[in-house]
Amino acid sequence: MATILVGHVTKDGSVAGPRTLEHLVDVVLHFEGDRHSRLRMIRAVKNRYGPTDEIGCFDLGEYGLIGLADPSGLFLSRHREPVPGTCVTVTLEGRRPLLAEVQALVGPSVLEVPRRVTSGLDASRVGMVLAVLQRRADVKLGKADVYAATVGGVRLTEPSVDLAVALALSSSAANLSVPQGVIAVGEVGLAGEVRNVAGVPRRVAEAERMGFRRAIVPAGSAATGPEAAAPGAGTSGTAGMEVVEVEDVRQALLTALR
Repeated sequence: MATILVGHVTKDGSVAGPRTLEHLVDVVLHFEGDRHSRLRMIRAVKNRYGPTDEIGCFDLGEYGLIGLADPSGLFLSRHREPVPGTCVTVTLEGRRPLLAEVQALVGPSVLEVPRRVTSGLDASRVGMVLAVLQRRADVKLGKADVYAATVGGVRLTEPSVDLAVALALSSSAANLSVPQGVIAVGEVGLAGEVRNVAGVPRRVAEAERMGFRRAIVPAGSAATGPEAAAPGAGTSGTAGMEVVEVEDVRQALLTALR
C-alpha cells in the first residue's frame, strides 16, 4: 500500500518539520512553481530505489494540471526580428533539456548607485558576469542600470546560463542583436574563460530539434558528441546545426554580435 504525505517547505526549500520523517520515507518529491506563472514542476530530491535526475512539467490552467511532454516553447518569446538584449540558452532540468530565453535591459543610470534587478536568475551570478564583462571584455556597465530576467517565469540557476546572460547584457549595451537561430551555452569564469558544462551534445540536439541553426559552446565540448570537429577546429556540426567553439567571453561576443 502506497502512502502519500503532503506537507510544506521552509524558506530555504527544505521539508518543514523534523528531519526524521524525511529519512523514513522512500521518496521525497518537491512541487515547484512561480505564483505568476502557469508552469509547475515536480522533482525528486530523494529516491531510495530509483533515480532523482528526472522532472515532470505541468501546465496549471482552468481545468487543473495538464502534463507537458514538450515544455521548451513556453520559455521563448516570439519576435519577428531580432531584438537587442535577448539570447536563448539550453538548460538541463534533470535529464530533460529545456530551451529558455534570457532578456536584459541596460540603460544610463540617474542614481549614484545603479540598479541591479534580476528575475528568474541568480543575482550573484549576474553580478559576477557583469564584473567579468567590464574587466575582461571592456563592456562599460559600471554606471548603467541593469535589468535581467527570464521568459515564462522559469528559474535558471545552472552555471551554463552564464554565457547567454553575458551575450544578452552586451547585446543590450551595444544595441546589437544576437541573430535569430543562435543559442549560447557555457559557464563564465572570473578570468573571462568559457568553461565546459555537462550534456552539451544533448543541449545542441534539443536546440536543433526546435529549429535553431547555430550553437556557441565552450571550446572542446563539441568533441564529446557525434558532431565532433577535427583537432584544433573551432567550428563543427551536423547538416542542420553549426557548432562554434569559443575560449573566452571576448571571442563569444565577437562571434555572436559581429
